[in-house]
Amino acid sequence: MNVLTCNGCIANGADLAPALVNYGHFTSLQVRDGAVQGLALHLQRLAYGTEALFGSTLDTAQVRAWMAQAVQQAGMPAASLRVTVFSPCFSFREPLAAVPVDVLVAVAPPVTLQAPARVRSVRWQREWPALKHVGTFGLFAQRRAAMAAGFDDALLLDAQGRLSEGTTWNLAVQRDGQLLWPQADALRGTTEALLQAGWSGPSRWQALGLDELDSVDAAFACNASGIWPLAAIDDHVLAGSSALAGQARAVLAAVPWNPLQP
Repeated sequence: MNVLTCNGCIANGADLAPALVNYGHFTSLQVRDGAVQGLALHLQRLAYGTEALFGSTLDTAQVRAWMAQAVQQAGMPAASLRVTVFSPCFSFREPLAAVPVDVLVAVAPPVTLQAPARVRSVRWQREWPALKHVGTFGLFAQRRAAMAAGFDDALLLDAQGRLSEGTTWNLAVQRDGQLLWPQADALRGTTEALLQAGWSGPSRWQALGLDELDSVDAAFACNASGIWPLAAIDDHVLAGSSALAGQARAVLAAVPWNPLQP
């Protein structure tokens, strides 16, 4: 990590202590030449999480300015950003009280994910799937367990056994030339939304179970750090995944980059 700011100032221990409550939310994004793809989607995610967790309205214009400032302070026109919203005023004894929030912006070196991955399916679902909250213990534990078993990551199934999402990524599969987005409770990602908006071929939402993988010939994973092919899900090899991921990267390459500086 190169720079960590809290409300626009370099963070110190006193600023960070309230974050130990582990009640908050965040978004992660990539910056290139001081610009972001899907910036409005990231800001909408932060505004939604702030209202949902704290009953407060987030000043997204101010957050955007703090993001731009942190990147400038780091001297890194290309970077990874994590923007975390929490509140030192939140109390579990009075959780319904609307409270002001603080904003952490962490700047780190840029990341681009592209390497093929083999994933293991597991029936497990995050708490409050639609919210990108800071409760990541279960996600990381599932990923670690999958890697210990010889896989690269874990693919999560909901209580009904439907494919939902990866530990930190969204999933799309291809069947009979059509792109399918698994319909289940999951965190809807910014890259997922950009791909859906720009995809020119046939695509739709569909509930998918493991028993339907025999008819699937390709799949990719995506998040703000990139798009990568899924070489296999469990023992089901997906021979067409590299080509499908390349198609998705071409769609994303056409998406404009929004400057952090207004």
